[in-house]
Amino acid sequence: MSDTPPESPESPDFDAMTRDIAEVPAVEVIVTVAVNLMSAAAVKLGLTEEGDAYKDLDEARKLIHALAGLLDGSATEISSFHAAPLRDGLKSLQLAFREASLVPDEPGKGPGEKYTGPIYG
Repeated sequence: MSDTPPESPESPDFDAMTRDIAEVPAVEVIVTVAVNLMSAAAVKLGLTEEGDAYKDLDEARKLIHALAGLLDGSATEISSFHAAPLRDGLKSLQLAFREASLVPDEPGKGPGEKYTGPIYG
């Protein structure tokens, strides 16, 4: 009798997942993570069809800050072809955050502005 439990149909195949991720270029992983952060931030800003149902500015701040850090840290690793639209999306999220805030942050103190510089809106 084996000590390892049999794999159920619901359990993930981590070996296959590792092989799959090994075949993905780093730029694609970075861009995918950035897009996921952008999407999550948009939801937390209330910019989706559901509107304010999931709005949470504290969570949006964290996501935007993480996105800015990722883009700043990977700027030399991804081409401007990938970076330019991500930076535009980040700026749009920062402006949306500023507009959604009842008490706006001072310029340079908003989410991600540590990396991008002040956003005026």
